[in-house]
Amino acid sequence: MAAAWQHLVDKLNRLGPNEEAGRLGDFTTRPRVVYISLLAIGIGVLSAFVALILLRLIGLFTNLFFFQRWGFDLVSPAGNHLGPLVILVPVIGALIIGFMARYGSERIRGHGIPEAIEAILINGSKVEPRVAFLKPLSSAISIGSGGPFGAEGPIIMTGGAFGSMIAQFIHLSSTERKILLVAGAAGGMSATFSAPLSAVLLAVELLLFEWKPRSLVPVALASAVAAIVRYYIIGPGPLFPVPPHVAFIGPMGFLSCILVGLLAGLLSSLLTVAVYAFEDGFRLLPIHWMWWPAIGGLIVGVGGFIFPQALGVGYDVIDQILQGHFTLQLMLGILIVKSIIWSASLGSGTSGGVLAPLLMMGGALGGLLGLFLPNEGTGFWALISMGAILGGTMRSPFTGVIFAIELTHDFNAVLPLLIATVIAHGFTVLVMRRSILTEKVSRRGYHMSREYSTDPLEILFVREVMRTNIVALPASITKQDLEQLLITKPNQHGQRLYPVVDDHGQLLGVATRHDLQHLTQNMQESDHLLTSCIQANPVVAYPDESLRPVVYRMAQTGFTRFPVVERDNPRKLVGIVGLTDLLKARSRSLNEERQRERVLRMRILFPTRTRVPK
Repeated sequence: MAAAWQHLVDKLNRLGPNEEAGRLGDFTTRPRVVYISLLAIGIGVLSAFVALILLRLIGLFTNLFFFQRWGFDLVSPAGNHLGPLVILVPVIGALIIGFMARYGSERIRGHGIPEAIEAILINGSKVEPRVAFLKPLSSAISIGSGGPFGAEGPIIMTGGAFGSMIAQFIHLSSTERKILLVAGAAGGMSATFSAPLSAVLLAVELLLFEWKPRSLVPVALASAVAAIVRYYIIGPGPLFPVPPHVAFIGPMGFLSCILVGLLAGLLSSLLTVAVYAFEDGFRLLPIHWMWWPAIGGLIVGVGGFIFPQALGVGYDVIDQILQGHFTLQLMLGILIVKSIIWSASLGSGTSGGVLAPLLMMGGALGGLLGLFLPNEGTGFWALISMGAILGGTMRSPFTGVIFAIELTHDFNAVLPLLIATVIAHGFTVLVMRRSILTEKVSRRGYHMSREYSTDPLEILFVREVMRTNIVALPASITKQDLEQLLITKPNQHGQRLYPVVDDHGQLLGVATRHDLQHLTQNMQESDHLLTSCIQANPVVAYPDESLRPVVYRMAQTGFTRFPVVERDNPRKLVGIVGLTDLLKARSRSLNEERQRERVLRMRILFPTRTRVPK
């Protein structure tokens, strides 16, 4: 059975594009994506149940901590009757998390997405199995005890952990493990928010670090399946339904979207700075980091005593803002108290997500601005500001737009959301070097780029950069001629690899300059022993292939120079390509970015005056 399956896979692989074989296409995806997609679908189903378990755990701990009862429904901590004792509840939860992190796994600290990024970029997409169990438990305790977080970050990390754990039981590459890890993360977010499309966009903008069908197809299928399963086990969406707003808001409305985007970008920057300022402050404390969450919990408790609506996930508050049932006191309380306790608690290293708090703070900003901006309907500016602050804080503008739409099903808000979110994104890109997610990865000594572009090595072919003015050695060359070549012309051609050909010009192999010099020191005048240092089966390149597979071949073999031969006649030499030749592609890319020129010029012609002779 296994042999038959492998035969089928091999047959399918021969049908797909293959750069090595010269079969170029728009994409490099091979039929193996079908197998990975089937695994991703199973992970999507699992992620939906993991999301359900996490939501139920949050409800359970919220009921236990604040109402001393057994129940799994999501309730708001704001309705508790603990009085001043509410200050101790987040402290108790934070102490438990500190012990779990120190004696269980330090990976449960943080809000999930940076940890998923680190697992992908640094750890070969391998997540410890215990993280899959400790992360949702610690997050449920954190949020259930009043932590001002959302469930999305923990479910992204937990779903990713389960995806990675399943992948580690199968014979897969690191890239394939990454795809399944991200499939689990996207499936978890999709099931939590009933937002399958934004889950895929978040995966592309934050986790995959590529835009390829080999990863997009499995991740999208996992997200879609998780959303379908959610319908049966959690319920349908949208999470925050709103009445549809007008389809066109006019010039003043669009100008107001620019203002909302700028202010949301400013708030995003301030929140990011505040989180890491608190983290830097905690690092100065002369105590072990396991105690930091308790100090952050104390700040949360005091803030929750002053403003109870700041505690917990806050889905009810978000819905209240979008429905227009808010007061000035509520908006100011969210922007001040929620921002402080969220920044302090997140900076202390406790466990919890960032999306729901950002939605709440963005909605509060929009609610305040709505008092001065044109009236476009109930909750309109709160919705626009929510999307904008996601795009600015997470540097994921398309996720911000689509996420806001999927949460509300208000498709008329697409254009205003696009304007405000892109403005906020552009603001934070120019003002801050890194986002709230990548800064944590950077502080651990790593760097990641969030920019995607076409590799110039993909659009240039070997025939465009190879050298054809080269020296090829006949196999019958004498010692005297060889010495003359190596001594008198070392710099004239700058050649380090010499093709060796027979009397008919057919390629026999290659020899390096170092090997030839060593040979001349040991061969006699009458010897014709050039064949003794020939590499008879050299690694070659073909003129009709792009430079990317050539670079990969160099990395795999350790050789930096290849003879170039015709694909149909591998003994016909046409040139040599080396590492320095490949740099021409990079030079062309740099010139396109830096060289400025005026291509078209406009000449204004004036009629000449006719001079009348005197």
